[in-house]
Amino acid sequence: MDSADLVIIGAGAAGLAAAIFSAEQDGERRIALLDGVRTLGAKILVSGGGRCNVTHEAVTAADFFGNRRIIKNVLAAFSVRQTVDWFASMDVTLKREETGKMFPTTDKARTVLDALISRCHASGVEIYPGHRVTSVDCRGDANSGFTVQHSHGTIRATNVILATGGRSLPKSGSDGSGYSLARRLGHSVTPTVPALVPLMLEDTVFHRTLSGLSHEVELTTVVAGKPVDSRKGSLLWTHFGMSGPVVMDASRFWTLAREHGDKAEVYANFLPEQTREQVRQWFTEETRHHPRRSLANTLALVVPERFGEALCLHVDCDPQRAIAQVPRVERDRLLVALTKLTLPVTTDRGWNYAEVTAGGVPLEEVNFRTMESKLVPGLYLVGEILDCDGRIGGFNFQWAWTTGYLAGRAAIA
Repeated sequence: MDSADLVIIGAGAAGLAAAIFSAEQDGERRIALLDGVRTLGAKILVSGGGRCNVTHEAVTAADFFGNRRIIKNVLAAFSVRQTVDWFASMDVTLKREETGKMFPTTDKARTVLDALISRCHASGVEIYPGHRVTSVDCRGDANSGFTVQHSHGTIRATNVILATGGRSLPKSGSDGSGYSLARRLGHSVTPTVPALVPLMLEDTVFHRTLSGLSHEVELTTVVAGKPVDSRKGSLLWTHFGMSGPVVMDASRFWTLAREHGDKAEVYANFLPEQTREQVRQWFTEETRHHPRRSLANTLALVVPERFGEALCLHVDCDPQRAIAQVPRVERDRLLVALTKLTLPVTTDRGWNYAEVTAGGVPLEEVNFRTMESKLVPGLYLVGEILDCDGRIGGFNFQWAWTTGYLAGRAAIA
């Protein structure tokens, strides 16, 4: 039977990182990297609009959801500076954009993937695409290692790293099968839902007429009558509903609420940081100084013109009416819509459009210093299979590099 010192299951960001760090820890050990798909790195290639948002200039536990005490300890092991230097050692220079996101200077995700795979080969890592793992079993006592069954046979391993990803973008290979492997080895898995995913709206909303338009909003999610999240950012109207950074970041709260059977509501304030009373006062001032100006032209001072017109029609106001002639009842409807419009979400867009998974193997079940399982000696878990998801902006990649670093070094020590 084939054997290796370390078998890594999953050749995504976390798996590739773990392979590199383990090989560089001890170049004499045999390290086998197995992946179920034939074409590696699909998620890396599509991330950041094909540019790969490698990390963010500042990464803290507050940028993630999960057990933040553990997340903080994990992140402390491999800083953003170390990430930048690590990629520089692979001839990938990163640049910082105004948002704090960091991309390769080539603006090509292929640069990142090629560098990772090349470093694996140079370090002696054996990569086996198209080797789908179907089971991982412990052999005898705690120190006997593992038997890994895959589509081309069986391999014995002293240690195993699970880097199978979550359920997002299943065509890339992260179809949730890793959770079955973890459960079989005794781990629990919290409910998993799409995160960083666009949301679909009822047809009663005006999104189709605004498809392609984006603007700054404040989005609030209320679950079972209690506000659970409020954030500002760019919303993008689409033919199916809404997307954009603020929607993607907020989506996990809606999807988790649905998973738990709770009622979730999403509200938008299209004039962030302004209260309804402040907007009322502004509207009154505009009416006093420009009574003949149309409602549409008045709203265009503070929101995109197309949006202002669509919002007027949505609440049965004539956008061409002079503001001094707008009845109070219509004005009040408009003020509510501007500052707290209900966005009736019907569903999320699904796993094929989700960038990450919320939920997974609880962080409490791993040693944050090494990412080794507390239940199964010699088993390590990294990346998206764990119950940790970051906001949009390179944070999930930083989690992948960091957990890969910790597990890779520990699994071959």
